[in-house]
Amino acid sequence: MTASPLLPPASTKPAPKISFVSLGCPKALVDSERILTHLRAEGYELARRHDGADVVIVNTCGFLDSAKAESLSAIGEAMAENGRVIVTGCMGAQPDEIREKYPNLLAVTGPQAYESVVAAVHEAVPPAHDPFLDLVPPQGVKLTPRHYAYLKISEGCNNRCTFCIIPSLRGDLVSRPAGDVLREAEKLVKAGVKELLVVSQDTSAYGVDIRYAPSPWQGREVRAKFYDLSAELGELGAWVRMHYVYPYPHVDDVIPLMAEGKILPYLDMPLQHASPSVLKRMRRPGNQEKQLERIRRWREICPDLAIRSTFIVGFPGETEAEFEELLAWIKEARLERVGCFTYEPVKGATANELGDAVPPEVQADRKRRFMEAQQVVSARLQKARVGKRLPVIIDSVAGGVAKGRSKYDAPEIDGNVHVTSRRPLRVGDIVTVKIERADAYDLYGSAV
Repeated sequence: MTASPLLPPASTKPAPKISFVSLGCPKALVDSERILTHLRAEGYELARRHDGADVVIVNTCGFLDSAKAESLSAIGEAMAENGRVIVTGCMGAQPDEIREKYPNLLAVTGPQAYESVVAAVHEAVPPAHDPFLDLVPPQGVKLTPRHYAYLKISEGCNNRCTFCIIPSLRGDLVSRPAGDVLREAEKLVKAGVKELLVVSQDTSAYGVDIRYAPSPWQGREVRAKFYDLSAELGELGAWVRMHYVYPYPHVDDVIPLMAEGKILPYLDMPLQHASPSVLKRMRRPGNQEKQLERIRRWREICPDLAIRSTFIVGFPGETEAEFEELLAWIKEARLERVGCFTYEPVKGATANELGDAVPPEVQADRKRRFMEAQQVVSARLQKARVGKRLPVIIDSVAGGVAKGRSKYDAPEIDGNVHVTSRRPLRVGDIVTVKIERADAYDLYGSAV
């Protein structure tokens, strides 16, 4: 058979290969997906190993000193195994520190610098693009499992918390138009995504920077506002889970959507502490009594609501009395999911100058006491779910036992539901499970 004269001959040049390391939070993971989607559209392939790639990209985290150390270690590994390395991400906003240790990097760019990363790849290894062979799915390249995806609605942050340097790395809040977010979400759902995890640095501040400007979506205008976006996402037929929601007053408006089943009854709300004096030093909202009342009101509207939060113990100057205030608060708040971190100094954070450092052994003891107190709360709440039937999204299947998550659990940070079933279960299935027993973090049951 002869080739058609209307079509150019297919390229025989092998596609250049990219090895990729993505570190840090889900927001950075979305950045990685955008870079890979662009490169994949240009014909680049993904390599499983550094030593088989034409170039390595390392998307770094620079939030904490321990994260910087992990990033530098990943860069060093890539340099040792390949030698042709491009660095991007939050730590890339401080290139001198990286260049001092690794002067022979091909390029160093900051976070969200997609064009700079792609340009550096082009310079290192030009694309071998074949428009007849190179196909990228409409939803782009995803680094998460097929059944869930992170949906980033904004970049940067307008808050100036004393322990955080994110604004200096990622800049002030920049919200995406609501129509753009919804079109991306629709593509993901059409591609088989069952759960959308909404992320940003400050999700409840969405749209403030653009004065909640409306944008077109399905023949109408939708405002770039937390409530409006939540309501529209709730119509797409997927689980919608809200992360990094600061407790601003307008969050009250979204709770009825959870009660109606439009979005999941789940709030990831980073409270950080409960002592008013510590919160003032952190430059965070400080009226936790008022917050307790709001949580009670939310639960009256949506009794099924699960709240996850993170707290810092051992903040500079934290006294035993201030820590006891935190312990008393978490016992009364009865939050479903809680994470606890000891304070870690970050270069450039103003918190480092606020007071005497809490000794590491005191920090460790307070973290232990905090988690012991929370375990009692978690175990009681988990036990209350025994005997109930819950929808569970399946994340993995091994033999006759599957592992999934209820609507109260986000991937990788919360608990799991261990499911036995007489019928085959597949990753991504949403099944009804009768809960038979519980521990402080996980549930166990049978598919019905």
